[in-house]
Amino acid sequence: MKLRTVGSIGTLGLIAALGLSACGSDNPTAAPDSESPSGNSTQQSTAAALEGTIQASGASAQEAAMVAWAAGYAELQPGVTVNYDSIGSGGGRKNLLDGATVLAGSDSYLKPEEIEASYEICGEGGAINLPVYISPIAVPFNLEGIDELNLSPDTLARIFLREITSWDDAAIAGDNPGVELPATPITAVNRADESGTTQNFTEYLAAAAPDVWTFETSNAWPVDGGEAAPQTSGVISVVQSTDGAIGYADASAIGQLSTARIGVGDEFVAYSPEAAAKVVDASERADTGVEGDLAIELARDTTESGAYPIVLISYQIICTAYDDANTVDLIKDFVSYVASEEGQAAAADAAGSAPISDTLREDILSSLELITVK
Repeated sequence: MKLRTVGSIGTLGLIAALGLSACGSDNPTAAPDSESPSGNSTQQSTAAALEGTIQASGASAQEAAMVAWAAGYAELQPGVTVNYDSIGSGGGRKNLLDGATVLAGSDSYLKPEEIEASYEICGEGGAINLPVYISPIAVPFNLEGIDELNLSPDTLARIFLREITSWDDAAIAGDNPGVELPATPITAVNRADESGTTQNFTEYLAAAAPDVWTFETSNAWPVDGGEAAPQTSGVISVVQSTDGAIGYADASAIGQLSTARIGVGDEFVAYSPEAAAKVVDASERADTGVEGDLAIELARDTTESGAYPIVLISYQIICTAYDDANTVDLIKDFVSYVASEEGQAAAADAAGSAPISDTLREDILSSLELITVK
């Protein structure tokens, strides 16, 4: 049975249970050199046997990775169930700040007003952003007869502004010399819901095409009109079914769709985990003023050769204080697994993400040491 993505809390809880039954092990802290059913070595959990449930919700871009993390963690801690509802980044952050969940998945880090709100539910240390998932945001398109496409930042921005409305427009032709482009109308598809993917995509457009894209960065799509669809799966569905469509989505969801190469300096660069990692390595930490926070300001306007600049960093946002010691232990142990080499490899296999660096992993583990009981 091949498990792919989930759309509800109940489904992921079931997947975690299936992962447990498949492993058939009574040892929740298998030795590092033992073999899992898939043939991969399993990593020893940092905690004794734990029991309980981790209720989480948030970014749909993290969905495939969360399935893999829940299944892998179930082999280490079979007494723990991880439930994840992929309702979108905005919904995940709201649930955490409302106290409905203990962990949020988000493709954008907390805004200043959200950090302020977090003190009420998370204690005086507030909530912290831990970057655990790095992935390109691909630009999928569906254009009969065209499998490869180059798009410069300005051209891409004008397409999503709905200023360029036909695929044979001179600007697109200029990016693709020698290619016979059809006069098919362009259907630019954006997210209908608040989305960290939208925030990352519009942040890129504002940085790389500032003379064209003059909107402020936002979780909500800022351009009126056009085609909109909820969540990553909705965007992909519309692009797949519409000749002339183009969208933006986490690369893990692209499937067989063609994707555009993006202009970087004098090159056009295709997305890949390696190209995405180059941008992250060239970026600096954001100054949120919160101890242990690891939010990153991406260098969207990079001209480094081979770098793919439309990158999504998805965070697991957690409180620095919880009501009881068991929840603290669950959060520390699960997020430690997610950040581990094994956890990152599981996400890479499931979603094509780029593993975090050893330095970032150590920083995440240091931040987890701050988590306490209220």
